[in-house]
Amino acid sequence: MRRNSSDRRTPHRPTPRTAAVVFVGAAALIAAAVQSGAATAAPEKAPSAAGKVIPGAESVKLTPAQRAQLIREADAGKAEAAKDLGLGAKEKLVVRDVLKDGNGTVHTRYERTYDGLPVLGGDLVVETTKSGATDAVVKATRAAIKPATTTTAVPAAKAEQQALAAAKAEDAKSPEVNRAPRKVIWAASGRPTVAYETVVGGFQHDGTPQELHVITDARTGEQLYEWEAIETGTGNTVYSGTVDLTTTQSGSTYNLTDGARGSHKTYNLNRGTSGTGTLFSGADDIWGNGTPSNLESAGADAHYGAALTWDYYKNVHGRSGIRGDGVGAYSRVHYGNNYVNAFWSDSCFCMTYGDGSGNANPLTSIDVAAHEMTHGLTSNTAGLNYSGESGGLNEATSDIFGSTVEFYANNASDVGDYLIGEEININGDGTPLRYMDKPSKDGDSKDSWYSGIGSIDVHYSSGPANHFFYLLSEGSGTKTINGVTYDSPTADGLPVTGIGRDKAEKVWFRALTTKFTSTTNYSGARTGTLAATGELYGTTSAEYKAVQDAWAGVAVGARSGGGGGGGGTSFENEADVAIPDNGAAVTSSITVSGRTGNAPSNLAVAVDITHTYIGDLQVQLVAPDGTAYTLKAYGAGGSSDDLSTTYTVNASSEVANGTWQLRVQDNAARDTGTINSWKLTFP
Repeated sequence: MRRNSSDRRTPHRPTPRTAAVVFVGAAALIAAAVQSGAATAAPEKAPSAAGKVIPGAESVKLTPAQRAQLIREADAGKAEAAKDLGLGAKEKLVVRDVLKDGNGTVHTRYERTYDGLPVLGGDLVVETTKSGATDAVVKATRAAIKPATTTTAVPAAKAEQQALAAAKAEDAKSPEVNRAPRKVIWAASGRPTVAYETVVGGFQHDGTPQELHVITDARTGEQLYEWEAIETGTGNTVYSGTVDLTTTQSGSTYNLTDGARGSHKTYNLNRGTSGTGTLFSGADDIWGNGTPSNLESAGADAHYGAALTWDYYKNVHGRSGIRGDGVGAYSRVHYGNNYVNAFWSDSCFCMTYGDGSGNANPLTSIDVAAHEMTHGLTSNTAGLNYSGESGGLNEATSDIFGSTVEFYANNASDVGDYLIGEEININGDGTPLRYMDKPSKDGDSKDSWYSGIGSIDVHYSSGPANHFFYLLSEGSGTKTINGVTYDSPTADGLPVTGIGRDKAEKVWFRALTTKFTSTTNYSGARTGTLAATGELYGTTSAEYKAVQDAWAGVAVGARSGGGGGGGGTSFENEADVAIPDNGAAVTSSITVSGRTGNAPSNLAVAVDITHTYIGDLQVQLVAPDGTAYTLKAYGAGGSSDDLSTTYTVNASSEVANGTWQLRVQDNAARDTGTINSWKLTFP
């Protein structure tokens, strides 16, 4: 006989084990703008009353059965949907997820195949109205999936060798191919082409399991892309006092199986690095004594954190489990020896936690559990590639919801804050691992976006998104929240007024689940969050303006009042300049006068370029003395159309007065465009 033993109490303080128990129309605008950063992407809607969500705008809470029915309906209509979208005869859609709003709007997320081959970077979200009409489409790539051929010219063995070499270059331990090269269409970072995807296993340099995906051009043998699918995050062990755990009794034995939350299980790896380990079980329902030496303590923390995260997503956002299907993941604790990390793996659909330096600080706190489970949520929704700008957004999403779950928990022993890893002394000086109010305080993360941010580690390129979320929630300047003092600056030096965390988390969740795709970058994140905010609160609402201002505060796009940074003196050139296809660089000039001294460290450069494939473009700001600042490198920006965004340049070494130029060059064939306008703003 089995029964759930719910709401038992587990002491996390050193107490003896006694009796205590422990889905084209207007929406093409969104499709075009998601990667461009245009602020007009969201449909015009009236503002909500007194800052409340527009009735029917939010997604409803679906039971697993209701979600399964929507998926069956979408699957039955996918051929018609592909036809309506104008996809080619060789393209087919694969349903991945479905959300439904209170007003009947349905958001269907699809993967794509071409001639039977998976299209990586071909994912899209289709928004349909209650009547079944297509209202919006968001695509990971705007390029037509029309590869020149699907015939390979290099052997799969070459792709395999290349993948192994990529792993070795990262100091991988015992790398081995655990998924032989498969033929795909690669569409995530350029023109769609036939390629191989190879997955290398083994271990990363720090002992984290490896699942390195390497993309090789099957015609030329060139390595096109790589990303690590094991998504890591570091946190802290917080002994949360005596907490409620849902466990299961089988006969006379209790075990850490949460029957109320998709049968989530917590296992003890006991320093192992493979398999599931052993399910925590015991003769009583008391789990741990609050000390790291007792292996049950970390198990109780992980079990508790998983339960809180499940409840948060279900009660706040209406999602039942990571996939929305009511099925629980599982947790593994005590991974490896002195392993100072935690990670999410799609392959096992599980979270894994190390015990930290000296095996004395298990990384099983509330925010770490939420961080890792959120990697699973992101994988099953937007699928943000864990590399480049999308990788930074992926990591930031986990930090964002790690923080919001901590606030949601309302645990007196671990109060909510905007700090990551605040309890474990991982730096040796008592400081947190990451700060959301001013990310650069950790010494590596970036406060604001810049053109090369996609080239750094995703844990540090996450900074601007974390900073955006803090600014949107709380605003800029100094304030104290739950006893923690924050002082958040802005890239343009102008203030931001927050809308509150409750609204900010709804905006980010809706953007993640209905607007973001695998290739979303910072510009796309701005557009996606604006679209989400417009749907929830209206495009003339205070919330919509706040989203614009918070992004401007991290150097992504313009302020709600227009301009490159929301104020200051602006100089603009609105003359059209044609950009020749695969030709010489062209320039557009602006003469600055009336300034004194040097240009500022936060010179705002607003660029409006029409182009059918922005990945071909190199865009530079050229100072009066000829110094060139690269705003967008060739090959960056993917396959999206048009470039409409604002860059922030540290031009403090340049004399302000003189002729500045915007220099643009198309570096590849088949696409043309125009510089429509550009603007310099001196805050």
